[in-house]
Amino acid sequence: MSSAAYVAPNTTSDRAGDALYRKIAWRIMPILLVGYIIAYIDRVNVSFAKLQMVGDLKFSDSVYGIGAGIFFLGYFAFEIPSNIILHKVGARVWICRVMITWGIVSALTALVHTPWQFYTARLLLGVSEAGFFPGMILYLTYWFPAHRRAAMVAILMAGNPVSGIIGGPLSGFILHHFAGSKDIAAWQWLFILEGLPAILFGVVIFLFLGNRVAEAKWLSAEERAAVAAEIHVEAASKSHVSLASVFTSPTVWLLCVIFFGIEMGSYAVGFWQPTIIRQTGVKDAFAIGLLTAIPYTFALITMIFTARHSDRTGERRWHIIVPSVAAAVGFVLCTRAGSNTPVAVVGLVLAAAGVITSIAMFWALPPSFLGGNAAAAGIAFVNCTGNLGGFVSPTIIGFLNTYTGKLNSGLYLVAGCMIASSVLILRLAPAPAIRLQPREEAA
Repeated sequence: MSSAAYVAPNTTSDRAGDALYRKIAWRIMPILLVGYIIAYIDRVNVSFAKLQMVGDLKFSDSVYGIGAGIFFLGYFAFEIPSNIILHKVGARVWICRVMITWGIVSALTALVHTPWQFYTARLLLGVSEAGFFPGMILYLTYWFPAHRRAAMVAILMAGNPVSGIIGGPLSGFILHHFAGSKDIAAWQWLFILEGLPAILFGVVIFLFLGNRVAEAKWLSAEERAAVAAEIHVEAASKSHVSLASVFTSPTVWLLCVIFFGIEMGSYAVGFWQPTIIRQTGVKDAFAIGLLTAIPYTFALITMIFTARHSDRTGERRWHIIVPSVAAAVGFVLCTRAGSNTPVAVVGLVLAAAGVITSIAMFWALPPSFLGGNAAAAGIAFVNCTGNLGGFVSPTIIGFLNTYTGKLNSGLYLVAGCMIASSVLILRLAPAPAIRLQPREEAA
């Protein structure tokens, strides 16, 4: 179908359809959400470990920034193969493997003593985790049609702010409670204790996560057929259906560049938020952890309401642009905070809410253009290319902080990247419009 819109078959009444997808969401989304919370805590808990680790190991901020960012080089190298394997063997087995592997590597990060050991551990963590998030985005395309998917992506992305709400105070508590231990440092306990949940939850994934709708015995035959029919019609409308089209499409490359800019902002928050707060004069690790929960709480609320509004209106682009601009304003405000903690927190609220909402809304776009094997490779390609911002952002900020003594230059750069992504989104063609056809017309 080449038209700008397609009509999804309404095989059930609107109320019955809502109930069906609500039933699916309650079955699979809690599992995905918990997995993503654990993943994000393990990815960015190094930002809290930094508060003590760099002093104990005599690391500079430049060494920390490289180590924080090098995670994404491993992620970049293995993400597309990982997602294709998931598409072939199923999410249950592959996501189980991913979680157990990264849990082990995360815990073993406690053993690093030199910069190169730190770099190696972070690189291996990226290799281990590669494919997890894009795999989840791909997995949602097996269960939800596009007009219901933004809300599901928002639920999954809630793992980002929730991980901050939980992980910040938890990491601060571990650093505070285990400070002064002679045998194992508090930052080492941090990696060990926060790596174990990934290993345990990998087993939960294997036992309880289904692969596709056709295998869902907890749905009736009529329910499975209704979901399959709607997703099949949607798949036929997508413009990119081959692997070659993914890597030659200007739209896909534009998505990569846009996501790169947004991820620059995301990991400025993820890897530097505790440092920004500490620079205002807050010294206690637990207090820093509690303060980091505030921006993530606002981010969670903002993301949920924005996703609902986006699904209700069907508009995607401006639901990314406005939060991105707000994030840029937040980063600039952080540069003006000085020793004023409330100002820094307000800036971080705008930055965190803006980047997290932008990412959630962004991931409603690629599945609208990609189908079949192209979805598996394309989602991974956009994610891993854009995620290079996760390498560039902490690396540049760490370098600039080491040689200028301030985070301001790096934060201005990140703000500029958020604005650039906002402008580029205007060049992105709107996704195909989607409307449900009433039952009488469908007949």
